Order: sequence, then structure tokens, then C-alpha cells
Amino acid sequence: MSPSVVTPSAGTGLLDAHGRVADDLRISLTERCNLRCTYCMPAEGLPLAPDDALMTRSEIARLATLAVRELGVRSIRLTGGEPLLRRDLVEIVGDLAPLDVDLSLTTNAVGLASRAQALADAGLERINISLDTLDPTHAQLLSRRSLLPRVLEGIDAAEAAGLTPIKINAVLMPGVNDGDDAVELLEWCLGRDFELRFIEQMPLDADRTWDHSTFVTAAQVRTLLEERGVALRPHPAPRDGAPAERFDVYAADGTRRGTIGIIASISEPFCADCRRTRLTAEGTVRHCLFARTETDLLGPLRDGAGDAELAELWRTAMWGKPAAHGIDASFVAPERSMSQIGG
Repeated sequence: MSPSVVTPSAGTGLLDAHGRVADDLRISLTERCNLRCTYCMPAEGLPLAPDDALMTRSEIARLATLAVRELGVRSIRLTGGEPLLRRDLVEIVGDLAPLDVDLSLTTNAVGLASRAQALADAGLERINISLDTLDPTHAQLLSRRSLLPRVLEGIDAAEAAGLTPIKINAVLMPGVNDGDDAVELLEWCLGRDFELRFIEQMPLDADRTWDHSTFVTAAQVRTLLEERGVALRPHPAPRDGAPAERFDVYAADGTRRGTIGIIASISEPFCADCRRTRLTAEGTVRHCLFARTETDLLGPLRDGAGDAELAELWRTAMWGKPAAHGIDASFVAPERSMSQIGG
């Protein structure tokens, strides 16, 4: 049998044809968002799938349980859109918390102040918060909303609720927050013992303005920090499939001040060790963030498919994952933007 027609064996985890095993599941809970970040959504928003096309709380729990117990998933991150816009988010967390899994959430923190403690009590372990700048003018320019104070309140509430360690995700956009803003944000994170992660802008914006020649690269981030006196050394712990390359930050006297991460999906891709599988809010599997195809699980689930059939569909979807995302001059972006896919 030729390698092109080999398929994964029943009972295996989420193995692909290149030897990688996906054990990190990202579940998008909604396509909705209360921000309109320029690198993600257009100012007017996007057409939304009808509510009955999205996974329900029980369907999320069933597929997540299948992933953990039958397919070897060890970590689950809840994403969106903005997951806080799910009214049943706390209940979803409570459903997933008993699973033997590292459970975390990515959010813009708008509205988190009133829900952080309930999420922690339900079993949420960690949280990643999107915050591109501390400058109110630049924050409004990037997100098209004046909600920075509510984001900061949400961060305070998450820390008070024990949802730590907190990671802050920042996308640097040329000419906006790729200078003093980045250093100010880093100093703020170091002072609060948060881990800042700079994320390269990806070609998943709905406006299709991403350009391979103008996005801020990981190398440019490192140069920016070093030129402003930030001393970086590679973090000694193994990367172990994580998307972020981590660096320790040192003061002039040699004292370690904290750690940052840089996620260089485009300029320094880590496809060879990618261990992620994704479920969209509509219950489809994406084997790669930049994939142009999806495999439906929700339809078969609603039609009565058993766990064995759903697991086989999921395995087959992941088996077809390409060796690399292939983002170059000829790259064709997926039809769906980041908010529709899930981060």
C-alpha cells in the first residue's frame, strides 16, 4: 500500500502522516466578538452563523470528552470570537473541569471582571488575555472600541481569582504599537509577573490587508527590545511543541526579571512540531489554523453517530494535515477569518 493511501489505525491518537500527534485542543465557543480588531475583523463585523448551527453545551462536552478519553488530548483551550459572550461559559467550564486535562481560556477580558471568580470556582486553571497596548488612543485605533479600562479591570479580577499564571497576548501592528508601546507593555507585565507573548500578525484578517512584506516579524521584535536595552536570553526549558519561543529577560545587573514569548507563526514557523487540533464553533475539525478545508463532526453527532465513528472522522481529518502551512508569495488565505476559526 502506498503512503498516500495509508490511514490511521483505530485506537490511535490524533496522528498525522508526518509523525506528529495532536494533544492540544482549541475549542471555539462562538464567532461573536465585542471588539473589531483591525488584524481580525472588519469595522462592520462579520456575518454570523445561526445559533442552531453552533455546538451546544452538551455537544461541546461530548466532543471534548471524546478527545481526552479516546484521542489522547491533554490540554484544552477555550477560544472564540470572544468566549465570554457565551452565557453558559461558566457551565461549559464546569463540564470540562473533571476531565484529566489542562483547561485554559483565551479572552479579550471585556466583561471578565464580573465572571473571573465564577470561572475559577468552576475549574478554569489559566487564562490568556489579549492586550496589544496600554495607550488608550492606540487601543481604540486597533480595536475600534474604547474598552481598555474594562480590559484592565478584567485582568485585575483574573489575578484576584487566582487564574494564574496570566499570559498577555499582543499583536504588534506597524506604525501603531511596534515601538514605545511594546516596551511599556513589557515593563508593565514584568512588574506584575505576567508573561507577555508577542504574536506575529497572521493572514487571517477579514479585511485581507495582511501583507507578507509589512507585518512585524519575530526578528524585528527582538531587535526592537534589544535596541531599547532589554536583554534577552533563550529560556532553558524545552519548547515541547509550544507555539511560543520563550526568552528570559535580564536587568543590567544580571538579575532575571521574568519571561516573554514570541509566536512567530509566519517568519519562523514551528509546523514540524505542531501538536494542535481545532474545533470551530460549528463543530468542524481544522487540522491547521491556515487550512482551507474542515471536517464536520457536529452533523454526524446530531445524526446519531457513536463515539467510535466520530473518533475515526477526527483521526482521518488529522491524518491529512500537511507538513507545513506553506505561507509564501503564492499563499491563499482561508475564506474564514480568525474570529470565525477560533484562535
